[in-house]
Amino acid sequence: MSRLSTIFTQLPVGKKAFIPFITAGDGGLDNTLELMQVLVKNGADVIELGVPFSDPMADGPTIAKSHERAVKDGVSLSDVLALVKKFRQSNDTTATVLMGYLNPIEVFGYQAFANVASESGVDGVLVVDMPPEEAHDLKQSLDGVDIDLIFLVAPTTTDERLAFLATIASGFIYFVALKGVTGAGHLDVDLVKTHLLRIRQTVDLPIGVGFGIKDAKSAKAVSEHADAVIVGSSLVAFVAQYANDRDKMLASVGRLADEISTAIK
Repeated sequence: MSRLSTIFTQLPVGKKAFIPFITAGDGGLDNTLELMQVLVKNGADVIELGVPFSDPMADGPTIAKSHERAVKDGVSLSDVLALVKKFRQSNDTTATVLMGYLNPIEVFGYQAFANVASESGVDGVLVVDMPPEEAHDLKQSLDGVDIDLIFLVAPTTTDERLAFLATIASGFIYFVALKGVTGAGHLDVDLVKTHLLRIRQTVDLPIGVGFGIKDAKSAKAVSEHADAVIVGSSLVAFVAQYANDRDKMLASVGRLADEISTAIK
């Protein structure tokens, strides 16, 4: 059983998974490793690592700027894979998911990427700008090394596309709670509930909800209906805010992670 499957099947009744997002290499790769360790200590079940990219089209200003900082520092997909491998030296239970864009994976090569990702200890991959209809070759490479291919589902996703996603997605479904980029807009929990009920009629996978979840209060509200809560912008903001004070950065990230984890567990 994969790490992702184990995490979701072993959650106590009524408890939900906590999936924090940070951009790999923002503030340095060593900084990201420390952040990952802090997130684990404060309740993270899965860590979603953003793979730096020059045009992160789905991301709002906070995360987009984190991509810019990491790209400026020359952080590559290979660096992110090496980071996961280093993380695995001390942690073999927390799942890791790479969230990024197609271009770096295409340059790397699907099979080569899948092989190195597996050797590094990656559990899932979410490619923001890959339509599921075009994902067959990447899925085949990832299936061969038991890495889950995760897809976004938006409020506008049709029933027909959901039916197709049910045949290709694995790990979990990432439901985008807002019509917009990360960190934007007002979260309507009742509307999220309606969409999740619709998704569950077609897709038999755990559902994580992200975009617009900023704190313990919003996380708890969403957790009443989701299987996992995904939080990114609020955590990434601390990396920029305390770029010159690592202790305060780590403490702030840890505090918010603990508050969210406690609220949903």
